Amino acid sequence: MALVKLPEVASVIRSKNSGPYELTLDVIFKNKEAFEAACRAQVINKSTIAKLYGISEDEVIGIIEFAPAHAIKATIVRPFPSGALGETDVYGAQQHAPLLNLEFELT
Repeated sequence: MALVKLPEVASVIRSKNSGPYELTLDVIFKNKEAFEAACRAQVINKSTIAKLYGISEDEVIGIIEFAPAHAIKATIVRPFPSGALGETDVYGAQQHAPLLNLEFELT
C-alpha cells in the first residue's frame, strides 16, 4: 500500500462555476484502478472537502462518483457569488488548489 498525492493519480483536477452561487471541483483519474481505489478509500467526501475549504459540511452540496469517466465531482457553496464585490475568481477556475496536496493510500 503506497501513499500517493491526488495529482499523481489524476489527469485532471479543476474547479469551475456551477452557477453564480456554487463551485464544482472535478477530479478525473488516470485509470479505473486509481478511481476505484479513491472511491473505496472515500478520499473525496463531505468532511474532507469541508476541512480543505474551511467550510461546514452543510456547505458541501454533494459528492458524485461517475464511474464511466473515472471521475469524482464535489459541489460546494461559493464563499461569494460570482462577480460579487470582494469575489476574486469570477469563473471559479482557481479554486482547486487545496485538492493538490490531498493524500491517500492506493490499495
